[in-house]
Amino acid sequence: MSTYMAKAQDVARKWYLIDAAGKPLGRVATQAATLLRGKHKPVFTPHADCGDHVVIINAEKAVLTGKKLEQKYYYRHTGYIGNHKKVRYDRLMETKPEFVVYKAVKGMLPDNTLGRKALTRLRVSASAEHPHQSQKPEEWAL
Repeated sequence: MSTYMAKAQDVARKWYLIDAAGKPLGRVATQAATLLRGKHKPVFTPHADCGDHVVIINAEKAVLTGKKLEQKYYYRHTGYIGNHKKVRYDRLMETKPEFVVYKAVKGMLPDNTLGRKALTRLRVSASAEHPHQSQKPEEWAL
């Protein structure tokens, strides 16, 4: 008997809802990355795109453990000489909490075409309201 290999066109995609309120950012991101890749399915195939859609709500209420809020920085470069910017995570959580969760999930996905494709199925909302009620996402318990 040969091993079953899932094909991307045969995969049935579901919608999952993750509530990040009061939960560590890393735990939420790992669960989202697992769902986006499809590793929770029995038909998971590493070379095929068999993941699901993920909606993360309450991103502004996610917690960073320890002293990460004061000690962790987000770095970026503007493209100009000497313009290396850094922003502390407490400031970033106040202004763009969706971006913080998005970056955490992006860091846990592979850096290839499968990871980029999986990231298009991620939706992050800072509050409890999201525009994807019509898809009837299932609640995913951490």
